[in-house]
Order: sequence, then structure tokens, then C-alpha cells
Amino acid sequence: MTFLWGKLIRPLMFRLDAEPAHELGMKGLRSGLAAPFYADARSFGIGPVRRFGLEFPNPVGIAAGFDKNAVAVDQLASLGFGFVEVGTVTHRPQPGNPKPRMFRLGEDQALINRLGFNNEGAEAVAARLVKLKPKCVLGINIGKNKDVPIEDATENYLAAFKLLQPLADYIAINISSPNTPNLRELQRSDNLDELLGVLQDANWEPSEGVAEASGRRHAKPLLVKIAPDLSEAETEAAVDICRKHDISGIIATNTTIDRDGLRSPDVSKIGAGGLSGRPLEARSTAVISSIYKYSKGKLPIIGVGGVFDAQDAFNKIAAGASLVQAYTGFIYKGPGFAREVNEGLARILAERNFSGIEEAVGCAHK
Repeated sequence: MTFLWGKLIRPLMFRLDAEPAHELGMKGLRSGLAAPFYADARSFGIGPVRRFGLEFPNPVGIAAGFDKNAVAVDQLASLGFGFVEVGTVTHRPQPGNPKPRMFRLGEDQALINRLGFNNEGAEAVAARLVKLKPKCVLGINIGKNKDVPIEDATENYLAAFKLLQPLADYIAINISSPNTPNLRELQRSDNLDELLGVLQDANWEPSEGVAEASGRRHAKPLLVKIAPDLSEAETEAAVDICRKHDISGIIATNTTIDRDGLRSPDVSKIGAGGLSGRPLEARSTAVISSIYKYSKGKLPIIGVGGVFDAQDAFNKIAAGASLVQAYTGFIYKGPGFAREVNEGLARILAERNFSGIEEAVGCAHK
């Protein structure tokens, strides 16, 4: 099957521009054309991972951005992913930025996108998910509508949150996309403190019949997705604020605006957008290591950025990630990706005499 993808399907797909190829791939997934690649997420010899009250059948997930509107959740789960994060979803539907807005950098095994949170909106995604009983752990990634000023961002997030929270296993708060004007300002300490406080308050709800002093319960894990372009001081501040508000974890990282070291021609002609893939691997792993250090290993991390194979995934786990996600690696490697990474991780753990993922998390610090 790997040969079929590498020698026949991918060359045909890569003749198309990146966004039309993605749309075609989504149609193929939804129609069941990837069925020959289906695999049981529990069958790779790696064992489950338990984090923030959830059990993940394996540590490899699909990152937000791939299935923006939750149209192929079960099909992605059937490829062996331990969890699927859909979105980014905004409160109101929006078309995103003008096309073309997604570009492959083949020589760098990378993508640049400036999609701009194109999605059908929280109400439409919620209506779709309410009919679905996902085969996997389901994360929903939420963001800000483009036309909402930064001073009104909290209410905009809250509106999307209230519609989607009941349908998610966890909610990811995207404050780090470079493709929505001023969005990254929400990573500033004062803005982040306000946003997380309001969303965490909304995440607690009356719990009738529960014998707790507060009479309330923590409803769903909240995670924050940060940029790879923060300074060390900004990363440390983000960790402190997340811990202050009892945030369940951090997703590290989103795409980068840095273009240093790229080999693909005509990169300067592409213009603005977030860079993902191989060039992000080392930087995102360094951010994971910083988060692990600043939180003293107490804040669970989902590592994302440049995961193409099992060694990339292990590097992030060793730096402090409990789970990993992929987007660009999946596009380049194809529908056998989750199987290959999980089976490779199982081999690496065995070779290093780790009993499982839990023992390996943060081992680079020890």
C-alpha cells in the first residue's frame, strides 16, 4: 500500500495545486476510497495514552486544519489515528482569504498556507457532529472570526465555545494562527488571561446531585495552541497563565512565519502565510522542551510541527509531549501514515527499554 501511494497516487495528486488536491483527497476519504489503508488504532503494539481524563488508543493524532468542518472524522479515525482534531471553527461561517492560499514546497517537504479559518461556522459543524458518535477521541479547535476586533474576541470565542463544547472530548483554543489579522495579540499575557478566564468559567456548569463543595464540575479539557515564534519569556508567561486557569494542556505549535533556510525556489513570491512541515520540526520540539521545563512536567503537551516519521514523533515525546499530531507529514506520506508512525514508535520504545509512552515522556530532560 505504501508503494501504491508513493509511486502512483501521490504523483497524481501533487500535479494539482495544493488546495484542490486537498479537496479531492477529502472527497476520496468521505467516499471510502482509503478503505484499503484502514487499521485499528489499538493494533500497533504501542498501547493507550491517558491524559486530561481521556484515553487515547495511541498517541498519534491528526491536527486541526485538515478536516475543518468535521466531514471525515470517522474515516480519519479508521486510518489508525488515535484522535482527530477538527477545525479551526469560528462562531460565524467565513470564506477565508482569497485564493490561491495554499502552496507546497516540495524541496523542503513543507506547506505554506494563508487559508484564514475558512469554515462553515460553529452552528453547521455542531449540527453535523450531533449526529455522529465518533470512533475516536474528538478535539474541536475554535478561533476568532476575521472581522471581529481584538477587544471583542473573547465574546466571539465564547459564542463558538458554547455551541461546540458539548460535542467535543476536548476544546483547543487557537490564538496563534498567523492568517487572521491581530490574532496572535491574544497570546499577550493580559489578553490571554482574560480569554482563558472567561472560557474556563463557561466550562464549569451546574452539576446536580454531585456532592462537591462548589456544586460544580469541570466539564471538558481546554487546551491552548501557541505559536513557535514566541520568545522564551513569552512562552514562560503563557505556561504560567495556563496553569493559573487550570488549562488542561498546551498544543505546541502552530505554523511559523519564519522563512529562514528554505531551499524551494520562488518562496518570496508566495507571500504571507504560515509555514508547516520539516522546517518547523526542530523549532516546535524546542518549544515543547521549554513548556515542559517551565511547567516542571506538570502541563500535558500535544506536540505538532514537522512530524513525518516515528523518530520525529519520539523526539517530541522525549522533549516532553505526551501526544503528537501531524498535518503536513500526513499529506506527504499518505494514508498509511498513522500505522507507520505508531509501529515505528513501538519499535523505538522497545529498543530503548521503555515500558510505554508514559515512561518516555520528557526523557530528554532526565
